[in-house]
Amino acid sequence: MPLASWLLVLLGFALLIAAADLVVRGASSLARAAGVAPLVVGLTVVAFGTSAPEVAVSIKAALAGQEGLALGNVVGSNVFNVLLVLGISALIVPLSVQPQLVRFDVPVLIAVSALPLLMALDGVLARWEGVVLIALAVVYTTVLIFTGRRPRDAMREAATDSREASSASAGLARNVARVVVGCVGLVLGADLLVKGATDIARTLGVSNVVIGITLVAAGTSLPELATSVVASLRGERDLAVGNVVGSNIFNTLVVLGAAATVASGGMDIPRGVLTFDLPVMLAVAVTCLLFFFSDWTVSRAEGMVFLAYYALFILYLTLDASDHEARNLARSAVLSLVPMATLLGLLSWWNGRSDTRPPPPPPPDPAPSGAGDLPR
Repeated sequence: MPLASWLLVLLGFALLIAAADLVVRGASSLARAAGVAPLVVGLTVVAFGTSAPEVAVSIKAALAGQEGLALGNVVGSNVFNVLLVLGISALIVPLSVQPQLVRFDVPVLIAVSALPLLMALDGVLARWEGVVLIALAVVYTTVLIFTGRRPRDAMREAATDSREASSASAGLARNVARVVVGCVGLVLGADLLVKGATDIARTLGVSNVVIGITLVAAGTSLPELATSVVASLRGERDLAVGNVVGSNIFNTLVVLGAAATVASGGMDIPRGVLTFDLPVMLAVAVTCLLFFFSDWTVSRAEGMVFLAYYALFILYLTLDASDHEARNLARSAVLSLVPMATLLGLLSWWNGRSDTRPPPPPPPDPAPSGAGDLPR
């Protein structure tokens, strides 16, 4: 087994962790300095930055006439983000959910997840429909920016408490640089890790089909995974959850919209995508809302449900790609788990219905002096 491949994996993993820490530190500091809630930064700046690999892969595929790859990248990344990224993050620490997510952002996610399904009923995602998706992304981002600013009193208090208030311009430049360099590092780290892992898998005799379904498909979502995990470890739970929800909205509106816009004649939508992949993506978004609303927390148990569902989803894709005789059974299991997971979310909500009030407001932002320290 080549040593160089193992070195690529280790280097890519180290770069992912270091870059994710830069993004989280820079984004949380920007939120304090600009008077914007960390959740809004996670939904916009962090989410858009970590979705850069999806943009590159999908647009390149669409220009090359491989619309199916571009569509599969968006669907696979969205499923990966909710089931695996949120699942792992919730196992590390239960994720508290802010009211804005339940009342606005996740309903928006459900709506934009349903849009491609409705637009593609005729078998094509036309160029004008891609333009509509991109325009909706602009509207959503604008609304977030104008509604996400804290009251002026809170902004003045944050500026007074922050040590960076005396050098606001230098602090702003430093934190913007952290986010930009961190996002670039996330993309490079993910690329190195996927290349090394792919070489190792081929050396072990793993088929290209399995490699493509697992390593390559998940590779574009590694930035989201690294960022949310590091944010969870550092106690930045709003960034961890906002990164996932914002990335999925960005993927659907901007990545898919751009791919449909640049594709010659629009994107042809296979029937299998209409009857399985897009419905699963929509169902995952709905289940996400139910779990969020159940007790305003993504618990460890709910994280395990997400991970188990993702494992079954990958199992079906692997069996289907290899034309295995058990693929129909796995497909039925995946589709049956959609209402089961929804029922679990409804039961969680029913058990906590006596207290449907939103969670108390988060405590004041901690002093920046220890913001860069990971828990030991």
